[in-house]
Amino acid sequence: MATESTRRKGAAGQKYSDAICSFVICNESSFQRHQIIFNPDFFVEKLRHEKPQAFTELVVSNITRLIDLPGAELAQLMGEEEPQLPGGPSISLGFFRSLMSLKRKEKGVVFGAPLTEEGIAQISQLVEYLHKNLRTEGLFRVPGNSTRQQNLKEALNSGTEIDLDSGEFHSNDVATLLKMFLGELPEPLLTHKHFHAHLKISDLMQFDDKGNKTNNPDKERQIEALQLLFLILPAANRNLLKLLLDLLYQTAKKQDRNKMSAHNLALMFAPHILWPRNVTASDLQENINKLNNGMAFMIKHSQKLFKAPVYIREYARIHYLDSRTHASKDDLDLPMPQNFKDIQLLKFKNRGLLDPSAHLEDTQHHTEEALKELFCHVHNMPDSAKKKKLIQQFQKHPEALTPQAAISTQIQKRARTRSFSGLIKRKVLGSQVILDKKKNDAVTESAATKDSKHSSKENDTSFFSSI
Repeated sequence: MATESTRRKGAAGQKYSDAICSFVICNESSFQRHQIIFNPDFFVEKLRHEKPQAFTELVVSNITRLIDLPGAELAQLMGEEEPQLPGGPSISLGFFRSLMSLKRKEKGVVFGAPLTEEGIAQISQLVEYLHKNLRTEGLFRVPGNSTRQQNLKEALNSGTEIDLDSGEFHSNDVATLLKMFLGELPEPLLTHKHFHAHLKISDLMQFDDKGNKTNNPDKERQIEALQLLFLILPAANRNLLKLLLDLLYQTAKKQDRNKMSAHNLALMFAPHILWPRNVTASDLQENINKLNNGMAFMIKHSQKLFKAPVYIREYARIHYLDSRTHASKDDLDLPMPQNFKDIQLLKFKNRGLLDPSAHLEDTQHHTEEALKELFCHVHNMPDSAKKKKLIQQFQKHPEALTPQAAISTQIQKRARTRSFSGLIKRKVLGSQVILDKKKNDAVTESAATKDSKHSSKENDTSFFSSI
């Protein structure tokens, strides 16, 4: 039984890791038998684990770039203040929560206990079973049998391995019990701290050409904001959320059979995932539609929400590699947020993080060194058709310099960039020459034109002398 439990947990972990990993297969013959697994969020996870405070500030700074969070709501998101929620808890309710927290400390309890990886391993049995029964009509809406649900709940609480495929339980029993587990968590899966942020994400709308806000949701900004917000969720919450949204996404894809669209599923799960605990519909009032629509949006776009934004990946990668690894062209072409570097860079550098653009010259130097080594290696190969083909490739690409050409280019580059003020002069002189040329083409030759040219030359001379 222990072996079967280990196998199930391993399978669940493998399914989760496969979802965020991509496979890169090298074309070299010596590596063709090996698949190199690359997790694009590896350095993001490493940074979050090793420097949690700096990582949180990095992510939150980009969240506030997308949504407007007043001081109190920002402090709540950072965990610096207790969340202020609709229908705040009374004294008696606080006492009730204290009693429940003492009861949850009983060993082996899954339902009603704080979320843990062990509890997720037990609940993942329900998720795995439901993936096989997505065609059941009214799944998550039609309630199951209460007696069978209670038996299944006790088995999960005791840590017993359950054979759900035996036919003892119906898919509606399992689906109802999964909702029950989420509803009995001490706080919603997306946590109380994130409540106000999710309301603001629902308000992200597109702007027209005149800068006026429209009624069309800005889906790209909403996805980016959710990606960032999910990065600062507790690890257990994030893992279970991914398993759950994957399940709901697949369920909605089978809506022609189960009659459960993304909107219908959102109505079933928003109270357990987004709504604050111990609030009623009257407490939320106008926010109910926002929460339900936000839940439906997460279900529809769940396959995009658990990837870190590219600029967060690049920041973390450069922090650990110190720019010694050459970034891919796609990564370099993607823009950083406009105020990300200007506002937050100094703070993060003081905390030990690095500027992604501070070592571009060092990166270019390493690239040139690698090209020289590659050329020498090809040059020393025995004469063959392969060697001839490789040399032709070097000749086709001027940037693939020979050692001699690279050395001469470096000497010229050093000579050109010896003086920073000289660089400024060249930039200004170049722009001034272009402007003069345009003026000469636009006017006829006359005494006034000659005076204008003479005046322009005097301005250039006085500018350089001032530098």
